[in-house]
Amino acid sequence: MNEGLPFQDGEQVLLIDQRGKRHLIFLRKTETFHSDRGWIPHDTIIGQPEGSWVRSSMGLRYLAFRPTLAEYVLEMPRGAQVIYPKDLAMILFWADVYPGGRVLEAGMGSAALTLALLRAVGSEGRVITFEQREDFARRAIANIHMRLGEVTNLTVRLAPVEQGIADEGPVDRVLLDLPEPWTLTRAVAGVLRPGGILLSYVPTIIQSHQLSQTLNAEREWALVETFETLMRPWNIEGQSVRPFHRMVAHTGFITVARRVVPEAGAPPPPRPRDADRVQ
Repeated sequence: MNEGLPFQDGEQVLLIDQRGKRHLIFLRKTETFHSDRGWIPHDTIIGQPEGSWVRSSMGLRYLAFRPTLAEYVLEMPRGAQVIYPKDLAMILFWADVYPGGRVLEAGMGSAALTLALLRAVGSEGRVITFEQREDFARRAIANIHMRLGEVTNLTVRLAPVEQGIADEGPVDRVLLDLPEPWTLTRAVAGVLRPGGILLSYVPTIIQSHQLSQTLNAEREWALVETFETLMRPWNIEGQSVRPFHRMVAHTGFITVARRVVPEAGAPPPPRPRDADRVQ
């Protein structure tokens, strides 16, 4: 990243027109950006400070910025559905991902969460990610390289997480973006250090219920919580103040739990009755 420097040949820039439409492009000398609102030579952007206004051949204005991570996640090529920035922010906070941490992720998708984790753990930390679909992994790695270049704190395992998780411990955090996370709680308990945090992201409350039931029935877990994040933008223009007519409401449920040392001699917690289990 070249924060504070003028735009340079070969880096990414986000062009935003007066309607708010966004275009993520790579700057290349002699090349030209084209849209329905005219064309802009890349050479007119290269050398300008970030936050500059540029005009198209039709005289329409664009703002030029380096994309934030949130903007990049929303605009980058996708192999799988990405986790939205509003959820990424909550995941990093509630999983308490910190510089130097060792984090295991399962379900790489298009790398939205992986990118956020890599930045959070820093060069002294490590992210170990499992993805069993090779096409998703290729796209995810390309997105990472496009944003960060070569990285040295990432390990990618092209396999189901249940086949390799036992070889990756101990880790400080485990983050799962998988359809059946409750099948992995025993394996996660085997690699997550005491005091570490398990976080799961699933689309339905039925899945969250099944996971919570499983975690509460195992002695290795405590402080189990589930929540979702709703974010409503507001439009403020002069005397007009109102919420947007459209919002990104429900996207997924987040469940967190802390790994604990089972109390010596304590009986195991009661298992949910079959009638209480979500089918």
